[in-house]
Amino acid sequence: MMIPEIKISDYHYDLPDERIAKYPLPERDSSKLLRYRDGIVDEFVFRDIPALLPEGSLMIFNDTKVVPARLHFQRESGAHIEIFCLEPVDPAEYNIAFASCSRCVWKCVIGNSKRWKGDSLRLYNPAGDPSVATLNLRAKLIDKDGRTGDVEFEWDGGLPFSNVLEICGTIPIPPYLNRESEEIDAERYQTTYARIRGSVAAPTAGLHFTPEVLSGIKDMGIALGNVCLHVGAGTFLPVKSSEISGHPMHREPFSVSLELLKRIRDNEGSLIAVGTTSVRTLESLYYVGVSCIEKGAPEEVGQWVPYEREYPYSAKEAIDAIVNYLETNGLEELKIGTRIIIVPGFRFRLVDVLVTNFHQSESTLILLVSAFVNGDWRRIYDYAIAHDFRFLSYGDSSLLFRPDSIAKSDEIA
Repeated sequence: MMIPEIKISDYHYDLPDERIAKYPLPERDSSKLLRYRDGIVDEFVFRDIPALLPEGSLMIFNDTKVVPARLHFQRESGAHIEIFCLEPVDPAEYNIAFASCSRCVWKCVIGNSKRWKGDSLRLYNPAGDPSVATLNLRAKLIDKDGRTGDVEFEWDGGLPFSNVLEICGTIPIPPYLNRESEEIDAERYQTTYARIRGSVAAPTAGLHFTPEVLSGIKDMGIALGNVCLHVGAGTFLPVKSSEISGHPMHREPFSVSLELLKRIRDNEGSLIAVGTTSVRTLESLYYVGVSCIEKGAPEEVGQWVPYEREYPYSAKEAIDAIVNYLETNGLEELKIGTRIIIVPGFRFRLVDVLVTNFHQSESTLILLVSAFVNGDWRRIYDYAIAHDFRFLSYGDSSLLFRPDSIAKSDEIA
């Protein structure tokens, strides 16, 4: 096996600007839902989804929570510097960094970085908000590499950094919305089941789920489980190389509990992933399991690991190896990172059904969808364009059945 040679231009489609959903619908579950199954495309309303899922399935969600990670500072010269927190550096653990009460260092994307010469910045507070002023948040550039750098934050008052971000930051909505964050985004650019802080982008497939829809899914005999992958800013990065082999994937940390790993190992029904982040987490588990089998311990998943050679192990063997490693070492959770890229030619080991939104042209997510439906992505996107579906983060949803998955459940209507 080898790195796939794939031209990004082959995954282009024309998306009129008016088809990009700039705002969410009033009701989360009122979006349209496209179903792709056995090569047939039809449509429903999202709240219909419980009846469309295979009975006896296990449905996996990403319960990461978006943090208001975009901060606006100002130099004494008046120049504005935008700082977008990506991941903690010191302390490096998310929970510890968020709990820091006076200082922490984060890797950041720095807007207008050429104007920042390394002097200490003060938070931009044009309205004179006293709660912001009291914190006296400062930023100091520690290290710089192009548009990214390590930034040291210091503040007064003893509040944890998570609270500082809540007071001073804004939700980093995607740049393709071409607008500033608004009050509605604080609620709607977040899933109803978001739990663990750390993402700078929402796992948007989950934005359609309401407590009522989740209850309906449970009533259909479908089990629910959560993984956590913190979505990085790399999700916004366009593919700039002409071939996918030239595109570097960003690392994203994820965690899966021992209890859920056992449920996945023992699952006899379909495995349903809500969102591409859940897919990347679940499919990464196979290769983590391979490292446990072959090397005795879990290793992070590299970008091209799935394409480097043939792997003889079943999914159950791989997951069981992780379970054995965790139990042997007295651990209740797998914590690791992945750079996995899923493109045509990828062999899916775990996921049978995917719930996902409609993605940008020539993106890695279009390649993932194409891999999942055996190259039939244009049929899906042509239908969505022709039938007035709304696109991207606040847009409509799709329910995709992998054509070559082994039927594990009773036929559904």
